[in-house]
Amino acid sequence: MTSRTLPFDPPTHVKPVVIAFFDEPTNTFSYVVKDPASASCAVIDSVMDIDYASGRTSFTGADQIIDYIRDNDWQLEWIIETHVHADHLSAAPYIQEKLGGKLGIGDQITRVQETFGKIFNEGTAFARDGSQFDRLFADGDSYAIGSMTAYALHTPGHTPACMTHVIGDAAFVGDTLFMPDGGTARADFPGGDAATLYRSIQRVLALPEQTRLFMCHDYLPNGRAVAWESSVAAEKAHNIHVKDGISEQAFVAMRESRDKTLGMPRLILPSLQVNMRAGHLPPADDDGKVFLKVPLNTL
Repeated sequence: MTSRTLPFDPPTHVKPVVIAFFDEPTNTFSYVVKDPASASCAVIDSVMDIDYASGRTSFTGADQIIDYIRDNDWQLEWIIETHVHADHLSAAPYIQEKLGGKLGIGDQITRVQETFGKIFNEGTAFARDGSQFDRLFADGDSYAIGSMTAYALHTPGHTPACMTHVIGDAAFVGDTLFMPDGGTARADFPGGDAATLYRSIQRVLALPEQTRLFMCHDYLPNGRAVAWESSVAAEKAHNIHVKDGISEQAFVAMRESRDKTLGMPRLILPSLQVNMRAGHLPPADDDGKVFLKVPLNTL
């Protein structure tokens, strides 16, 4: 199998309705993706709010998504995580409690859980088998959102568990790609790899050129307005890191050099502890208090 070979035939004749929600504190996009032929929908990459200084969590952004789905009388069938995010906390369990739906992530979540279970010294009580999720997707797996067939495309490199979800003519790329002027994701987290990321991006760019690409983040380079939708054609022509003509060797050299200059995301420690648990907080102690850990001199 070459890096550009896809394990499914992209259903570009289906054009889902896509509604974006932007969380400004974390520069994160969440999406509601609706079947144009029914009331069925999915939520992709939801955000739980946290005031890190006070340790207080809330659900302002998630409530906006919930209200939008309820106001339109839509039916939530899936809550999708493109990967274990290191820059925001997932609101998936909260949304699931309010609206139902199944929670899914890539099957390599088990590698992420094994790695960070050790880093956070979670012990044997923390399950490392992905059982916190309802569905673990392997490369090429499909699932239904109403009459639409959605496909999971394994695109590791940023993390081992990254998946791009292809739903009709839309693809949700997680952190793998940014807008053309934003480039690509870092590849220096535990389990990340720049060469693997390059090959994964080639799989995304093997989708039909008219495929709409929806970003998980936008950091407003050069002060431009926030943007969340690109296309395969635009990325191939203009992405500053991986446009056509940039070799794997050149990309790896750029990515590894750039990553050495980057600090850790502000919310990486709470995010990983929560997101590897499918958005659930760590277990409470005997007094009902919940604590997060800060491993020193580790990341």
